Amino acid sequence: MKRFYEKVGVEEAPGGWEVRLDGRAMRTPARQPFRLPTRALADLVADEWAAQGEKIDHQSMPLTRMAGTAVDGFAGRREDTRRAVARFAEADMLCYWADQPQRLIERQQAQWRPLLDWAEDRFGARLQVTSSLNPVRQSPAALEALERAVRSYDDFRLAGLSVAAGAAGSLVIGLALVERRVDAAAAFEAAQLDESFQIEEWGEDAEAAHRRAAIRGELARVERLVGAL
Repeated sequence: MKRFYEKVGVEEAPGGWEVRLDGRAMRTPARQPFRLPTRALADLVADEWAAQGEKIDHQSMPLTRMAGTAVDGFAGRREDTRRAVARFAEADMLCYWADQPQRLIERQQAQWRPLLDWAEDRFGARLQVTSSLNPVRQSPAALEALERAVRSYDDFRLAGLSVAAGAAGSLVIGLALVERRVDAAAAFEAAQLDESFQIEEWGEDAEAAHRRAAIRGELARVERLVGAL
């Protein structure tokens, strides 16, 4: 799409802040007023629009997309989104440990155990871990506790959590990032611990580097979104 505006601004509006293009308030894909809860988030969205060249590249505006999803209430799929995010707990990556080598096990203990302990302290969710290839069945109480945590989030934090849990392959890591228990760099280290260990041993190919950069970027954008709330 060709750029159709010259100036981008932010203005206060009833119930929040608006991003305006040539003085006109933006709307979401569902034609809702694009009203954001904080000036900081509105500024980040405005920066994405101001950075566009002659053509608008929507892929280069991830905060706009996440915020728009939240404003539209997930286009009527809020409950489906909550259930999908909560289901990450059923096979959370942090629950699958190596049985060798010892150096990898020690790294998992150092980086994953504190996150699992935090999830138990923060949400009352005690997740079981395994070094077997067979799936570990989590207790209904733990899964229900984490589902309650997901349901407690407003739409903006839910949008961030959905992205973070998907990128990390872990609801616990996603929650820790949204709750600001860890920053994006630490979330990436935890999510990519196994792969990073393998790269140290065998090296990294271009495809893996591209995939890891995408994950790093997703987590960093969620950190910016949450920080602006």
